[in-house]
Parts: sequence; C-alpha cells; structure tokens
Amino acid sequence: MSRFIQRFASLMEHRLGEDGCNHLEGMLNARLAHVEAAEQVQMTHQDELPSRQAQLATLKSTEEFDILVIGGGATGSGCALDAVTRNLKTALVERNDFSSGTSSRSTKLIHGGVRYLQKAIMKFDYEQYMMVKEALHERSNLLDIAPHLSAPLPIMLPVYKWWQLPYYWLGIKMYDLVAGSQCLKSSYVLSKTKALELFPMLKKDKLVGAIVYYDGQHNDARMNLAIALTAARYGAAIANYTEVVHLLKKTDPQTGRKRVCGARCRDQITGQEFDVRAKCVINATGPFTDSVRKMDDQRNPNICQPSAGVHIVIPGYYSPDNMGLLDPATSDGRVIFFLPWEKMTIAGTTDTPTDVTAHPIPMEEDINFILTEVRNYLSPDVEVRRGDVLAAWSGIRPLVTDPSSKDTQSICRNHIVNISESGLVTIAGGKWTTYRSMAEETLDAAVKEHKLSGGPSQTVGLMLEGAKDWSPTMYIRLVQDYGLEIEVAQHLASTYGGRAFEVAKMAQVTGKRWPIVGKRLVSEFPYIESEVLYAVKEYACTTIDVIARRTRLGFLNVQAADEALPRIVEIMGKQLRWSEQKKREELAAAKQFLYHEMGYKARSEQLTNMSEIALTPSEVDRYKKRFHKFDKENKGFITTVDVQQVLESISIQIDENTLHEILNEVDLNKNGQVELNEFLQLMSAVQKGQVSDSRLAILMKTVEESLEQREPVSVDRSGGGV
Repeated sequence: MSRFIQRFASLMEHRLGEDGCNHLEGMLNARLAHVEAAEQVQMTHQDELPSRQAQLATLKSTEEFDILVIGGGATGSGCALDAVTRNLKTALVERNDFSSGTSSRSTKLIHGGVRYLQKAIMKFDYEQYMMVKEALHERSNLLDIAPHLSAPLPIMLPVYKWWQLPYYWLGIKMYDLVAGSQCLKSSYVLSKTKALELFPMLKKDKLVGAIVYYDGQHNDARMNLAIALTAARYGAAIANYTEVVHLLKKTDPQTGRKRVCGARCRDQITGQEFDVRAKCVINATGPFTDSVRKMDDQRNPNICQPSAGVHIVIPGYYSPDNMGLLDPATSDGRVIFFLPWEKMTIAGTTDTPTDVTAHPIPMEEDINFILTEVRNYLSPDVEVRRGDVLAAWSGIRPLVTDPSSKDTQSICRNHIVNISESGLVTIAGGKWTTYRSMAEETLDAAVKEHKLSGGPSQTVGLMLEGAKDWSPTMYIRLVQDYGLEIEVAQHLASTYGGRAFEVAKMAQVTGKRWPIVGKRLVSEFPYIESEVLYAVKEYACTTIDVIARRTRLGFLNVQAADEALPRIVEIMGKQLRWSEQKKREELAAAKQFLYHEMGYKARSEQLTNMSEIALTPSEVDRYKKRFHKFDKENKGFITTVDVQQVLESISIQIDENTLHEILNEVDLNKNGQVELNEFLQLMSAVQKGQVSDSRLAILMKTVEESLEQREPVSVDRSGGGV
C-alpha cells in the first residue's frame, strides 16, 4: 500500500508537466534560500511600536507609498509584511479592527486540508494535490515563526466500520507522505480500548478503532495581530478604523488610461478624511472584495460567493486536553471538528450561503445542528446540553470565482490574484494557513505589474511578533520574577511570547500574599487588567477590540465577558481619556456585540417569559418550597434584599452588584424581581439542558442544602447541574 502512495505522489508530480515541475522546483529553491529570513531582511526592526496617531500622521504626510493594502485580515496583514520586508514603502488601512472579520472566526486550525487530499486521490486531481502540498509547507512555516501562538494538535478520526479502517488509514498516510520532511508527527492506528483511553467521552457502541493524525492549531486573532504588528515594527504605516471612501485615479500619460493611484480614507474615530497615495493598491478585503472592485469599476462582476461557518464553544470537560476529533461525514456531508482550545472545547463548522455583512450572527438552527452531530460521536453518558454553549459565532468564508475564467460560475478551489485594467491588484479566496504564500504571490504580481523595485519575498522563516525570545519554559521566569499565578504566566507567555514581560511590568500589585501582581478581569479566566493597558499599545480602540481580539474572552464565554466589561471600559477610558458619555456608548456597543455576534442572544432566548414549564407536580412542589425559603412573606416574588437576608443568616457574603447581576439573568420581564413563575421556567430549562450554569439556580440549591444541614456551603458559579 505504501508503494501505491509513493506512486500516486510521483504521478501527481508528472501531471504537472515540465513547466509545473520547474515552477515547483523554483518555488522550493526560493524557500530554501530564505530559511534564515530574519537575518536577510535589511531593515530596522523598531523595538517601540509607533502610536496609532503617529501611524496616521505617516499616512497623511508621506508623498507616495509603493504599496497601499486595503484590509487588515490575515491576507492583508501578510501582504503588508511581505511588501515592507522587500524594502517597499508600505501602508495598510483597515475599516474596522485588525482581524475583526473572518480571520478571527476560524476553526483555529493550521492545516493542509485532509478532505482536499481525499478529492485529489478520488478524482486524480493534481491541482487539489498541489494545493494540499503548498498548505502543508505553510503549516510547517507558521508553526516555526510563531511557536508561542501555535502548536501541533493530534486529531482522532473514530472508525465505526471495519472497511473504513484501511480506507482512512490510506488517506491519512498519504497526508503524511505529502508533508514529507515537514510532517509534524507520524499518524497511527489505535485499537478500540486505546481510543477510549485517550478520548473517554467517545461513543463506544460499534467502535472499531481510530486513526490519529497531526495538524496545527493557533490563536487566530492574535496570530493576525502578530503579523500586522511585525509589519509595523519593520516600518509599515498601518491603521485600523480607517475606511477607504473611494479610490484615487490619475491618467497614465503613455496609455491615456485611468490608473488607481491611492485612496481617500476616513479616520473612523475622528471622522477626518485624507488621501493616501501609492504606486500600487492591493485589495485584500475578504468577503468585501467586490465592494472595493466596484469602487474601481462599477461594471466589475461580483466574484465573491460568501459562505457562513458557525462555531460553538462548550466547556473543556467535553474533550481531552490535548486531543481533537474529526467527524468526516456528518448527516449532510459536511465535516465537523471537535477541538480543545484555550481550555474550552470548540465545535464546528457549518457551511451555508449567506449575505455579506460586517456583523454575522450565529443562527439557532446552526448551533443545534452542531450539537446534534457532536451527540452522534459522544457517549450516551455525556449529556450534550444546549445550555452548555458558552459562546457561538459566525464567520464568512469568501469563496470566489475567477473573473479571468470562461466559466464564471465555477468556484475557485484555491485563491485568485487579479489585476484590473486600472492596476488594482485583488487577492481573494484561499484559507488562513496559506496567507503567507498568497501574500507572496500577490506582491510578485504587484511588483511585476507596477514595475516596483522590490526584491524577492523574505517571509519564509521570518519570526513574528513575540516569537524571538519565547521558550516553552518562559512562563517560569514570569512567575519567579513578577509573582504571577502559574496559569496567568502560562497564558501571557502563550499570548505575547517574548513581549509578555512588558505586560507583566504593567500589572498592578494585588495586595495579597499570592499572587503578588496580576489582578484578573474575571475569576475563572487568566486575563489580567494590565492586558487592557497593553491592548491600547497594540492599537485597540474599542472595548470590543479587547474582549474579542486582544483577549479572546468574548469568544470563550459571553457571560464572563459581559461581567468584565465595566472594568475594561474603566481602564480604557482612563487611558484614552473617554468622556462619561463615551464610556456609556462603549459599554452599550460591547454588550450588543456579545448579544448578537457572540451568541448571547441565542443563549438568553433559551429562557424567555414564553418558555414552557415542563415539570411534574412533585418537581413543582419541590421548587416552590425552595423558592419560599427566600420568599418568606409569600409575596410571589423575591428581590436582592430577600436573597441577601437569607445569605447573611448562613454567613455567605455576596456583594450587592453581583447579586443584582445574578437575579437579572432570570428576571425575564426586567421589573427588578424574580417571580415564582420565572423561577419555575428557569428550573424547567435547567432540567431540559437548555440552561446549565444559572448562578441563581446553583445559589438557591446550595442555600437550601445549607439551611437543612446548618453548615456553610460555598457558592461556585462553575458547578454542574441543579
């Protein structure tokens, strides 16, 4: 069978033809020549990041840039880094925040694409084969240049039919072979017993065995930011919240044609408009590709066919700490990943047509589809509850058709680089893993088209922000030198790499014996207050920037993010000199973001004033008795005062603001009190699994037990059922 794999690989190379092989050989030789890219880049690397104001001043005052990139996602930031390290005078503008779109809403995998390789084998398709080969090279490079933000991840493919074992084994071994020397670790087969030992939550019935292979995983938004910040340190003028209003054009004296020569931009923070002139403008706007193409020429056809992919986050106990799961054939033919991420479990994705929007919303049917597929692979002992969904988001994948192709309806499986008659360079399609090679191809085309003086790409092996001084044991120094908690130190090291010491220096003294410094934003996550201060240095302009992309709190737990908002607003307000009105606006905007885009709306709708009460008479009696331990006067409702009095009687202290928050989660008609009917609706939703971490339900249960036993019982909001 191994001979077959080797034969297939050689046939794929043969199908490329002489020109293709020469291209491949040249590409590989070029990459080998740039292994020590950091040493070859003959540019000053700034130790201090210019402020956003300084970057805007550079954009306004520079007579002409060589390259202006529109779009601050992974591809746009990659283009800026590729350009500036070729000694091209480079600018980048982003309408929102860096990585605010698709690049922060991925499956968090750095992968070659197992399913693409399957298509290559089944259809004998060398284009698919080369796409996988390139992606596997880029996977290896990305893991090397940002080791603090990425790592290999074993992924289990469970097998439930004997004939599938050799079939999947062949495909996965082919994946290893195509990776060649860049194979992360060799795949292997597991017996049923061993598979259940490594993934005990797996469904046992009819399980034959499993195959484990390796891909990469990363913190996507932080990776995107690292690319952009690295470009800035090498001298690129980058600015978020800077929108392109329209493109600038001038007449070419030789041809008489109008040529794009820059863009009219608007600072979204101040409203001020200014021109940025450049010899070449690159459109790297992902799902918004067509809007910029139509700025160039209204007659340009749409080439983007957007597809929405929804992901959900559930508690970490649903998966092992270091083992993912792949469902290769869901009920509707899609692929579902089930992966440990940031000590939680991420599951997704869906793939449905959608409209282009800057604010995609996860739909309830997509969330339930993912939950249903997860249930199919987990043991019946593990109850997969809707209430365990801590966050959910939708990302828009920008599938594209090639405008140069005769068949304009066919979707391009990879990416395209298109140059319009006016010289606008558009890069569209592709995927996260291949951002660097896409940027290289784009800049090669731009240099050639606009006759720029840039040399070859220098980005293979070029270490990204924070990678230089990082080591796997760096967190120990953070603990020893600053007195940080171990969990916090590990988080800082894996988020900021060598820059973690700068964040630690900004941390406030706690006033406790331990930890000495590092006040957490919320108790159950390792994010600390000094990260908000450092986020401003990393060009964070809004509260959403902090909860969604500088930290990942909004993607991990919407309720925890909501609790952290007032303190984040307070810290940012002081740093950025916000007025009280501005603080209120920021708080409201962040709450709206969590409510709509991070799944808080879908989560909160599991408990509404129209919710059915599906309890037996005995259960109703039991919960009424529990309720009346707080409603001693039989008013039919309870307030914070009622709860506080009962808590004081058993020596439990909860501050008034927290108590208001706890009751507000259940106060469906928002009248400042929880009525008996609302409490019964809550308990019914808890029993059905629609709600799983209600603090009021847990609080009232523990108080009831404490009153019966007359022993103080601690209240733990992260507890299980009720």
